[in-house]
Amino acid sequence: MKLLFSKYLRPDLALVILISLTTLISCEDYLERTPDVNVSEDIAFRNFRNFQGFTEELYQCVPDFTNGYWTNSWNWGDDEIQSTSRNFHFGVKIENGDFWGWQSEFDGWGAGWMDDQSSTVITDPGERFNKGLWPLAWYGIRKANVGLENLDLLTEATQEERDLIEGQLLFFRGWFHFQLIQYFGGLPYIDRVLPADEPLRLDRLSYHECADKITADLRRAADLLPIDWDDTEAGKATLGNNALRINKIMALGYLGKNLLWAGSPLMNKESTGAETYNEEYCRNAADAFGELLSLVESGETQYSLVNFADYSSLFYTTGQNWALPGMTESIFRHVYNDAHASTYGTAKQYTPAAPAGDGDGIIFLPTANYVNYYGMANGLPIDDPNSGYDPEHPWKDRDPRFYNDIVYDGVQVIQGSLGANDPPGNRWANLYTDGSYRDPATGSRTGYLNFKFVPITANRYDQGWSYGANLHIQVPYMRLADIYLMYAESALMGYGSSGSSATTFNKSALDAINTLRDRAGVGQVDPKFTGSASDFLSEVRRERAVELAFERHRFNDLRRWLLLIEQPYTIKTGIEFDRPAGTEDEPENTEDPSQNRVLNLRETVLLERNFEERHYWLPLKISDVSIYPGFNQNPGW
Repeated sequence: MKLLFSKYLRPDLALVILISLTTLISCEDYLERTPDVNVSEDIAFRNFRNFQGFTEELYQCVPDFTNGYWTNSWNWGDDEIQSTSRNFHFGVKIENGDFWGWQSEFDGWGAGWMDDQSSTVITDPGERFNKGLWPLAWYGIRKANVGLENLDLLTEATQEERDLIEGQLLFFRGWFHFQLIQYFGGLPYIDRVLPADEPLRLDRLSYHECADKITADLRRAADLLPIDWDDTEAGKATLGNNALRINKIMALGYLGKNLLWAGSPLMNKESTGAETYNEEYCRNAADAFGELLSLVESGETQYSLVNFADYSSLFYTTGQNWALPGMTESIFRHVYNDAHASTYGTAKQYTPAAPAGDGDGIIFLPTANYVNYYGMANGLPIDDPNSGYDPEHPWKDRDPRFYNDIVYDGVQVIQGSLGANDPPGNRWANLYTDGSYRDPATGSRTGYLNFKFVPITANRYDQGWSYGANLHIQVPYMRLADIYLMYAESALMGYGSSGSSATTFNKSALDAINTLRDRAGVGQVDPKFTGSASDFLSEVRRERAVELAFERHRFNDLRRWLLLIEQPYTIKTGIEFDRPAGTEDEPENTEDPSQNRVLNLRETVLLERNFEERHYWLPLKISDVSIYPGFNQNPGW
């Protein structure tokens, strides 16, 4: 027996854990129940306090993809590229078509968050390096099933307490299955405890069959759970500290996401052979999102879109005693593990090692092709003839989110004192061709830097990443803006037009997109894009690219849209350009570099990914697909 308590969710609880953690080798091992794991079930499940203690280990099974290693790779679409000095991250393996690299067997550095690196103490809250999605999902599914099969032992509890326990267990069972099938396709759906004396022989289901079972679990969870634990009797014991506890809004959000993914072209093709959206799944998704948004916009929840002035606080806080980012917009996040995790690595992976970085040498950079999705302040894409985009002034009058997320040429990076031997010009981002920030090994290969997740002071000189700065970075799994975007997509593809709305919400797909543009101060969708579903879908997808930039969504979006292996989505580019010589007639504008003119702007291909049909799904572990014939490998692997 292992006693564990969660200081991140409920400090007053001693958690009675039924399952001792041992070395986990295969999918079958994660799911079996062995005779020596039971310790006094009457005590473990008798009352809410003990049963909640058992349940809370499930929260520790959610990997922290933001801070799972010293530097962290989670953007694998056409959105990001690394500097060339290191090549161990899964993102680089994907560039080479090596999708085996998600597995610990092929991850010599132990840098990935998809698989467990050490296979021991994988739910220890202090071991962020040991939280792999693959082993923890199977472990979490099994643990949820153990709890659900013992609900009848919860005799000393109110109906509210019983609902809270059941709702959390159902949510996690559905959530872990969803996390797996979105990468691997249909799998066995484990909805009971598998005893050790019963060989695992469950065949893989289709994607839709799995999604339907996830839907049932998440729908039931949404019906059982409260909007806010602070409003429950049980939640009063931890009043004000319940933000991460599974609630109705989280369940509805993932219910809708699961349905939209099932309705997307890739998943629909896997199940039916049709390379189109499945209208029925999309309608059901829109209705689930609509139910959520109706609650939010009526003021019945603790969630709301933050003001754009606070946009960065969705992803990091600084000088706030390690406060959790997210404010009122983050819906689902991993638990808070290590106050110093951001400072050690993540904070340093966006600034060039020369001249402004700390020498770590690996930088994650926005690709130029992706930055092109950031349109103009008037709401039009830059390639629209009426947008006003000027290639001699490429940073002028852009979408305000461009200025929040992207460091472009001439932006002041270093705020304080330079080193004694540093040229004064290094205070500003020299991102022009052959500029001091353009070393491809340790600087920008693309002509841009990503500062969405770090303050501009996160550099060697200003020390905005130091321990004293209390910089805490956390990218959420799901936030409210994503719900608006998914609602718009599902309402459009389920109900047929930009003016369509769900049966549960009075805003149209167009209204949902404009809600986000209004928040950012961007012009609303032009009527030229609202006349047909295909025209509007292009703007929905562009809005999704901009609003959710670099938040781990793009790779799975390109996959589910059946675009991952199609041009131009296989190409990653950078920009090259020259600065006009600073003269009295045209001095450089250091106060507002968006006004600066550039010369000879051109886009160059940095790499092209040679993907095939098989790359739409990740390969399963050879050890797992060797267990029995029904657990077969994904096509092409």
